[in-house]
Amino acid sequence: MRIFGITYDTGFTTAGTTTREPFDPAVVRREMQIIRDDLGCDAVRVTGGDRDRLETAARLAADARLEVWYSPFTNGLTTAELLDFLTDSAARAERLRRGGAEVVFLTGSEVSLFTTGLLPGDTHTERAALLTDRERLRAALPALPARVNALLGEAATAVRARFGGRIGYASLPFEGVDWTPFDVVATDAGYPEAGSADSLAAGLRALTAHGKPAAVTELGCTTYRGAAAAGGRGEAVVEWDERARPARFTGHVVRDEQEQADHLRRLLDVCDASALDAAFVNTFARYDLPHAPADDDRDFDKASYGVVKVLTDGSPGTTYPGLPWEPKAAFHALARYGHARRGAETPPAAPQG
Repeated sequence: MRIFGITYDTGFTTAGTTTREPFDPAVVRREMQIIRDDLGCDAVRVTGGDRDRLETAARLAADARLEVWYSPFTNGLTTAELLDFLTDSAARAERLRRGGAEVVFLTGSEVSLFTTGLLPGDTHTERAALLTDRERLRAALPALPARVNALLGEAATAVRARFGGRIGYASLPFEGVDWTPFDVVATDAGYPEAGSADSLAAGLRALTAHGKPAAVTELGCTTYRGAAAAGGRGEAVVEWDERARPARFTGHVVRDEQEQADHLRRLLDVCDASALDAAFVNTFARYDLPHAPADDDRDFDKASYGVVKVLTDGSPGTTYPGLPWEPKAAFHALARYGHARRGAETPPAAPQG
């Protein structure tokens, strides 16, 4: 596998806010350097729904000598609005590429769920509800590939007019993507059924069978006991309020950092044994799901895919002074993996306060 990477959220937009508040470029710069030096990553997939934030984070990733996968991840846009976002972002990514950075551009992420007009439902919540309603999903799916591919074909043409590097798309399995316009085949579905490594291996064989460089743009699990089996449904243990902030757990949830760490290593071992070009762990941090060590009922980091735990109210951590988080067991497991890939026996020691 050529690329070991991690996703980096600059802020998914919803309910008038984002999942990354505040967004501080000085913090982003330090985190990108940590991703490169301490996790041993080769690349970062920069995601989010704010054009300026995406460009800033991508530039800081390039400054840290990371390959940049420039990945707009929008929510609630019409198809016309999405195309405008993508073409503008492609021009920004091209400026970065012409400055010497290695850049791959993804023409959107999971558009069927997060863009209006492709699946029934006015909001992401309504469209996502289809996934648990087999009858309605079965009725909606036959028309979906034609709609998705018409949009992606138009997007690929518009993006290529502004961006000279490789392009791809972060897909979902049921979208039926035609990969002809793309250089890279990519999926966000790095969450095998019941946590099964065999299930992931089968999915990777299908992904690489297209004969183009293939990438898993999300893989991992959240941080509670049983999260490996929950896979991409790991956040379902949280109920959200009208401001898109975590309100409460749906039941008793037991924190288990080791399960997350062990599962990530199993998934990366499967990726290494495949013909995959790149794999991106989901995710570096979830700033909207803070860790509250003194209040288990408010420790929403248990539902986070992040490999660091963001501290309540932005309190500073001690491992990396000045940053509002502490590494989880998964962070250390990834650091060992990343540095073993580089031929180093152990990762460098983190700075202490």
